[in-house]
Amino acid sequence: MRFGKTLRQSVYPPWKDQYIDYAKLKSILREDKPDDEDEPWTEEDENRFCDEIFNTQLEKVAKFQEAKIEELRNRTDEAAEKLKHLNEQQQSEEGGEGDAVQEEGEEGKHGEVAVDKQKLKEMEAELDGITNEVKELQKYSNLNYTGFLKIVKKHDRKRGDRYKIRPMMQVNLSNRPFNSEQAYSPLLNKLSYMYFAIRRFEAPDAGDVLPIDPDSQPETHNGEKYTAHKFWVHPDNLLEVKTYILRRLPALVYSEQSAKEVDGQQDPTITSLYFDNAKFQLYSKKVEREAEASSLRLRWYGQLSARPEILLEQKLLHENGTSEERKFAIKEKYVKAFLDGEYKMEKSVQKMERKGQKAEDVEEFKGTADAIQEFVKDNKLEPLVRANYVRTAFQNPGDDRVRISIDTDIAFIREDTLDRDRPCRDPKDWHRADIDNSNMTHPFKNINQSEVSRFPYAVLEIKLKEDVNNKRGRPVWIQDLMGSHLVHPCPRFSKFVQGVASLFEDYVNRLPFWLSDLNTDIRKDPQRAFQEEEERRARRAENEQVVGSFLGTKLSSYKPSRSSPAAKSYLADRMATDAAAAAASPKSGVTTSNQQQAVSTPAGDEAGESSQSQPLIPRENREINYGTLSSVLPGFSLSKYSRAKRAREAGITSLPPGVTEPKEWIKNSGPLQIEPKVWLANERTFLKWQHICVLLGGLAISLYTASASSKGGNLLGEVMGMVFLGVAAFTGGWSWWVLRRRREMIVGRSGKDFDFVLGPMVVAGALGVALVVNFGIAYQQAFEKHWGGDGGHHGNRSGVDMGDLR
Repeated sequence: MRFGKTLRQSVYPPWKDQYIDYAKLKSILREDKPDDEDEPWTEEDENRFCDEIFNTQLEKVAKFQEAKIEELRNRTDEAAEKLKHLNEQQQSEEGGEGDAVQEEGEEGKHGEVAVDKQKLKEMEAELDGITNEVKELQKYSNLNYTGFLKIVKKHDRKRGDRYKIRPMMQVNLSNRPFNSEQAYSPLLNKLSYMYFAIRRFEAPDAGDVLPIDPDSQPETHNGEKYTAHKFWVHPDNLLEVKTYILRRLPALVYSEQSAKEVDGQQDPTITSLYFDNAKFQLYSKKVEREAEASSLRLRWYGQLSARPEILLEQKLLHENGTSEERKFAIKEKYVKAFLDGEYKMEKSVQKMERKGQKAEDVEEFKGTADAIQEFVKDNKLEPLVRANYVRTAFQNPGDDRVRISIDTDIAFIREDTLDRDRPCRDPKDWHRADIDNSNMTHPFKNINQSEVSRFPYAVLEIKLKEDVNNKRGRPVWIQDLMGSHLVHPCPRFSKFVQGVASLFEDYVNRLPFWLSDLNTDIRKDPQRAFQEEEERRARRAENEQVVGSFLGTKLSSYKPSRSSPAAKSYLADRMATDAAAAAASPKSGVTTSNQQQAVSTPAGDEAGESSQSQPLIPRENREINYGTLSSVLPGFSLSKYSRAKRAREAGITSLPPGVTEPKEWIKNSGPLQIEPKVWLANERTFLKWQHICVLLGGLAISLYTASASSKGGNLLGEVMGMVFLGVAAFTGGWSWWVLRRRREMIVGRSGKDFDFVLGPMVVAGALGVALVVNFGIAYQQAFEKHWGGDGGHHGNRSGVDMGDLR
């Protein structure tokens, strides 16, 4: 289907005038005119098209998105206020009944109050309306994002003889904050917590399980629940990320093929063969995040000629956001027959029965095979794109609570037969024989390069088991890595989606948001990245605390990181301030058992790390007045008085016994690697300064010697010689100090500026003053010689100056 038709069918009626005018842009490009009737494309035509797409269409879409997001935020805040007032009103009504309520029965284990069911339904309907508009806005953004990329590609292909504007459009789109996966996460996160509060009002015994983080992906493997976090890693940061992980987790050898290669030292190459049909239905459902979206792939390790075990895997995405995986092993010779429906894994079933496996396991295997085969048949699936990559895995042996993998050398290759005249793969085979028979490896230079797309970054995936994903138990070093400058978050990244979007752009009408990030530098300033992560975690903690205040419970698990001097965030300061104020208040009669206990450091490495991540206040103080709405919102004040108050009270903070403050940033924890050109540049600068020092010193000595040896002496020349000699000495000392200082900054990985402007200014200023003074005195003496009465005597004494050196 052409994109223009897709756009017309996908328009949300209330916003129909706010979409990109794709038809108008095509008419400006004269897309529909045949080449023989087309007029020459002039500079005026180019200016008209660029003005229309950048200044009119892009600005129209951007302003609407910005206004709509702000409107949805305001509506969400208003709904939160209504929920708060509803709770306060109900609490005041229940409070009037006094002890009678307690005698009749408890309202709930966690302090929930009975709220009017009708009002809760109205509140839930209001949240449903906001959520639906957020989803429509996401679709609106994706549709316009795809439209802009499609139309500039048409321009570059037909009118781009002189100007290519696709790179400029990609930069413009990447600079728009709403054209990213993270643009809507904070809003969805807050809505999810409000839904959580309403559910708890309706079902007080539902438990304290918090909503799913929009920036993560729940998964199920072998019946175990995990939460997956995905990131990109720039090649410059790859070694540092690997060494950082290796300090905590060992590299994992998880396949027989990789164990046989070089004593298990070489990371295995993995090939994933993804399926779809000619209409790209699986791709479209995945990009649009439709319920029950699925993907299918064949996966094996190493080269296919080595006859590895092949896994046929189906990944199911459920409506609640979770996913699960079905898979079974199949031999290479049976793959084609199974995909064609001629083989139903009978031999594998018979083998299982001969081995005496449980009947339920055999039935489960048959059910999985039949379901996948039916899925292939119903959707007319065939191999479409291949992903080839090298995987490095990290995991403690026998402990699957934390699983980390890094995929490098990622390449996507076409495996389709869409063009029947020139198919990429033999239609009678299920894979490309030209690649597998020749054992071709990355970067795949022996095939048509238009059929290959190489991914520029490594992909880091962190999977945390459900119990580890509990905020109280997540290792601090993982939180620090996820929030550091070394990684770029991309929570919805999919190799299948990336491969299709990069190789079949002309065939699909929806593109993922992360495409624009591929043309930008994902490296970040360490300090800025840390502060952004702290602010994100603080906002999430605020949502948890606000919901806790609704329910009378403590839901927040915020733990400010201590891996950087920037770790002392404003939320940590607020917590310390509130706790200290409550502890020092003479009116407070609150005493808890925790206040009477000494603070102790939990045993074990992970427990010790958790202690380091706690705010720098005693535990007993942290428990006071924390988790209620009154203690959350006022503390977020950034006024001068609030900052001064936090600064005055910062002196009472102290670390728990046995816990030491980290002295090293994450960016400094890897091995010291300095390129030779950095040292040589520093030394080259030092030698240049020494050259200036020698020139000035030679000038000073020559000037002083010539002046002293002249008839009658030359006081001015001698003085200027001494001045130049002093400047030369300063130049030599300054160059030595700068050499040592910059060497210390390089070794210490300092992020400060390497410029030192004082020395050049002093040298230049001293030389300038000396020359001006010399010129002034010489001019005065020359004037007296020719016009003054006794100027001849003085003129003879000034006859030896800088001109005598010639």
